[in-house]
Amino acid sequence: MLKTVSTDKAPAAIGPYSQGIIAGDMLYASGQIPIIPETGAIAEGDITVQAEQSIKNVGEILKEAGADYTKVVKTTCFLADMADFAAFNSVYEKYFTGKPARSCVAVKQLPKNVLCEVEVIAYLG
Repeated sequence: MLKTVSTDKAPAAIGPYSQGIIAGDMLYASGQIPIIPETGAIAEGDITVQAEQSIKNVGEILKEAGADYTKVVKTTCFLADMADFAAFNSVYEKYFTGKPARSCVAVKQLPKNVLCEVEVIAYLG
């Protein structure tokens, strides 16, 4: 059985997808970009500001699903510029202290021309 996860404390989906899906004991959360949920605006600033907002958005989806950052088993991180890797990591490591498996890649462009996007898979059991 699949259950859709939805919270107004994270940005609404920009397209035909959900914020997350629970399948059994697993949460598959859609990628989060640095949109401020209350205003719909992009968090203005460098990669550290945008990473912080993106990861906080992930946290709200985790919370809605009954989890937190410690339950994350895999992250996928997308950067607009790999030169931001170290600065991104400085924010990332504050939240994902359990050191989940991770992929981090640079991409040509992200939605709304943001600097990063973060998606997670978490264990809910």
